[in-house]
Amino acid sequence: MCETTFGRTNDGVAARPAFDLYRAVWRWHFYAGLLVLPFMISLAITGGLYLFKDTLDPLLQPDLKQVEVVAGAKPVPVSQMITAALEAVPGTTVKVTDPETPDASAEITVATADRGKRAVYVDPYSGKVLGDLPDRGTIMWTIRTLHSLKYFGPYARALIEIAGGWSILLVGTGIYLWWPRGRTRGQAGGVVTLRGTPKSRMFWRDLHAVTGLFVGGFIVFLAMTGMPWSGVWGGKVNEWANGTNFGYPSGVRVDVPMSDARLAETGPTTWSLEQAELPLSRAPDGGERKPIGVDRAIAIVEGLGLHRGYALALPTTPTGVYSASVYPDDLSEQRVVHLDQYSGKPLVDMSYGDYGPAGKALEWGINTHMGQEYGLANKLILAAACLAIVVLAVSAAVMWWKRRPKGSLGVPPLPEDRRVFRGLIAILAIGGIVFPLVGLSLIIMLALDFAGTRLTRKMRAA
Repeated sequence: MCETTFGRTNDGVAARPAFDLYRAVWRWHFYAGLLVLPFMISLAITGGLYLFKDTLDPLLQPDLKQVEVVAGAKPVPVSQMITAALEAVPGTTVKVTDPETPDASAEITVATADRGKRAVYVDPYSGKVLGDLPDRGTIMWTIRTLHSLKYFGPYARALIEIAGGWSILLVGTGIYLWWPRGRTRGQAGGVVTLRGTPKSRMFWRDLHAVTGLFVGGFIVFLAMTGMPWSGVWGGKVNEWANGTNFGYPSGVRVDVPMSDARLAETGPTTWSLEQAELPLSRAPDGGERKPIGVDRAIAIVEGLGLHRGYALALPTTPTGVYSASVYPDDLSEQRVVHLDQYSGKPLVDMSYGDYGPAGKALEWGINTHMGQEYGLANKLILAAACLAIVVLAVSAAVMWWKRRPKGSLGVPPLPEDRRVFRGLIAILAIGGIVFPLVGLSLIIMLALDFAGTRLTRKMRAA
């Protein structure tokens, strides 16, 4: 969606090969923008908001999320909170989420017979129920669901991979179009500065190009670190990173009997542990063995030193386990512990330090992508990048609108020498092999471009 003017050789002959290549790149930059920009606007807005979830959540729903801190008061036993939650919302308790801060409420997740899972919020100091919502029904969870495209059905995760791959193509072709060919030293107009006024197309071209220059690296980073959530690529890389170690990173001790249940079924977890299997509690043999109970399980978990804000999934079968997990901003504090429900013995105890190199790299990327790894600076930098992405998309739309011929889509013209497409398509094909869904969308786009070009020629001939 960028334009430039190519120079001529000394004898006045146009630099045709370079010009043809430029037109080919420009055409595919246009197509990439056509596919990706609507997604980029949505992802930038929802992602930018979700960066500040820890701040916005209690502000948006203070009646459920915030409690008054009583000086010297200690939290009531968790079993008392569960009793109060079940009186308000009858069902089966499946999870308890510890308050991360002293002024935060506790969350009791209850599976009901007719309303699905409900999150019941309880004042940890008085045991009073503050209210309930559908599980993951807060405003910030809604924004996260929009960001991940889960609202649009089970196949929507595939769009993440397609959008991510095409956004990388968008950046690569955009840098080629931006490159200051034939400029003399000191000519910064349209390269790092803006020319003209908002009434002119030149202004929007420069705004688009300069913004893209500064935000391009962030787009590539966000696209790559968002890929683990994609349908095909993310699932295959997860299998590769964790091998056949019951879904756990290589090196983690899992020499205990495992069930078919997955950690992701108990609640939100890290990407590396989505497919991790839950161990089995040793079923009672002979004499009756009573479960240790939730209060004892909480005491063991806290004795092991888990970061505040952990979630404890409760066993729902005779062989189930207590699964404690916490994923704070600091990666080194991530931890998952499974306890035998009868003895309280830790069956699996793992942290970020136990991940393999691939798992560590991917989790670092995801944590940084979510604005967690480097505190407020991480959030502010990514928020600025999200704002710049919106500017990039809006400037592209305005520039296209001002440039397009009346009654036409305004697709950049084909190069006269079609051979220049060969190298470009070869590069695109490599990306398509690495990201299969991107490759499939590339083939479809090539077919549509070819069919559209032939149809246009026939119409002109007629």
